[in-house]
Amino acid sequence: MEAVGGEHYHDRMIGMLEAIWGEGFLSPGGPDEVARLVAGTDFAGKSVLDIGCGAGGIDIALVRNHGAGYVCGIDVEDTVLAHARRLVERSGLTGRIGCLKVAPGPLPFPPDTFDIVFSKDSIVHIPDKHALMVEVFRVLKPDGRFVASDWLIGHDGAPSPRMAEYIAAEGLDFGMASPGRYREAMAAAGFDGIEVTSRNAWYREAARAELDRLKGPAGDAAAKLVGRDFVDENIGIWSRMIPVLDTGEHCPTHLKARKPG
Repeated sequence: MEAVGGEHYHDRMIGMLEAIWGEGFLSPGGPDEVARLVAGTDFAGKSVLDIGCGAGGIDIALVRNHGAGYVCGIDVEDTVLAHARRLVERSGLTGRIGCLKVAPGPLPFPPDTFDIVFSKDSIVHIPDKHALMVEVFRVLKPDGRFVASDWLIGHDGAPSPRMAEYIAAEGLDFGMASPGRYREAMAAAGFDGIEVTSRNAWYREAARAELDRLKGPAGDAAAKLVGRDFVDENIGIWSRMIPVLDTGEHCPTHLKARKPG
């Protein structure tokens, strides 16, 4: 799918994804999956960096539902950031959530800044996982936590033809890596307590429910905002995604690790 103004997450895309996952959410599961991801990590009063904050729903959930003290959301695209800022302002949380535009590359923060570095299905857009993990480790305080989910490919090497067709249909700059590559990158950066937990079984079922919603009332509602052609295009993407979820080649995954104290 073509980006408007060079952006992947243009207004039509945001409207499409919010129709599936809820206001301010651009990735599967909405606030319920955020809760499952953060379970076992204490966010209460903590300073949090959210890499790829998107449309703002997650950062609001981290504060409202999980007690984060302050969330600094960063992204590279103006449209999602503008959307997030409006949502945060409307929620009355501008004192506890900031949304900052950054350039691709090193994180623009000094060492030992954050208690938690968080990300929800965004670092798939960053091809160099080793460089990313070095930066995450650097900006975390000692005993800080990395808590993320991402879209992984189940193996190293080239994707299967079916997987390649799905990635092409998405039209996004996917830098998918295997669970092994993520684990290796986290370990090489210096993390311990590394956990890599597949969410494939959950999303296989959730994606089918999403496709049903796209073919039904949710898709009809979205079509009034973004156009029937765009909804139909996304129905095609979901139809290509489900087979590679079924084979395990597409494997959404929770990633957690600790910077030693």
